Amino acid sequence: MRVAFLMAPEGVEQVELTEPWKAVGDAGGERHLVSTEAGRVQGFDHLDKADTFPVDRTVGEASVDDYDGLVLPGGVANPDFLRTDKGAVAFVDSFFEAGKPVAAICHAPWTLVEADRVRGRTLTSWPSLQTDIRNAGGTWVDEQVVVCTAAPSPLITSRNPGDLPAFCEALVTQLGG
Repeated sequence: MRVAFLMAPEGVEQVELTEPWKAVGDAGGERHLVSTEAGRVQGFDHLDKADTFPVDRTVGEASVDDYDGLVLPGGVANPDFLRTDKGAVAFVDSFFEAGKPVAAICHAPWTLVEADRVRGRTLTSWPSLQTDIRNAGGTWVDEQVVVCTAAPSPLITSRNPGDLPAFCEALVTQLGG
């Protein structure tokens, strides 16, 4: 199991990276941090800077063919940046085209909206995204974790860091771990 974790150079909610990262590793999976720029990614604990993490590959170097699934951690700034980067949006879209699992937590569905991948899907997110999701043709629900299999690519979503145990369990299950 090889999993890409896509994030912007800064603004990722650290725990929404580290907990799924650990869960995939504990299940025997290989993890790659993919970003729009080489170097390091700055994690945040809400609005405070936290740790930095080394980028394994840039979006331009990464290919959907190298991975079995994609994780999109949240944080407000992280997905807001990603949804404005054409390469990042195309990378996300390629997982849906390939029918591979995609997991997004908190504000991360903003990138899914930009990729036009919530239409006809049921998902959850941080509550402030519900109008964006509905306007993009998705059905928003207030649940701890939602696994939507309405299309070939399973979509796993959760609302916030408090949902991480359920999110990580659903992620690993969908990846076959």
